[in-house]
Amino acid sequence: MNLKAVAITGVVFVLGFYALNSLTMSTANSNMQTIENQVADDQVAQYKIAVRGGTKMEVCVHAQMVAAAYLQSKDEENYTKWEAIQHNDCKAAGLPE
Repeated sequence: MNLKAVAITGVVFVLGFYALNSLTMSTANSNMQTIENQVADDQVAQYKIAVRGGTKMEVCVHAQMVAAAYLQSKDEENYTKWEAIQHNDCKAAGLPE
């Protein structure tokens, strides 16, 4: 191989490496978002169980956990919704505002 061919091969290798690395990071970010969304869904399910059979304090705590899960997943719309639910549930549990 001549020097030009080696240089072109090297450039192609480096570009391929960065493209693969970028694809891997994109997949990892997507997987992480899926996990964060699942955590939020699980917290909502646990909240519903607490509403059906828990104390007012347990409902308050689970509402806080749901809000925190949506904050972690960067879902501002649901975070805001659950902050309001948490506020009402904790007020019903006798916690100060």
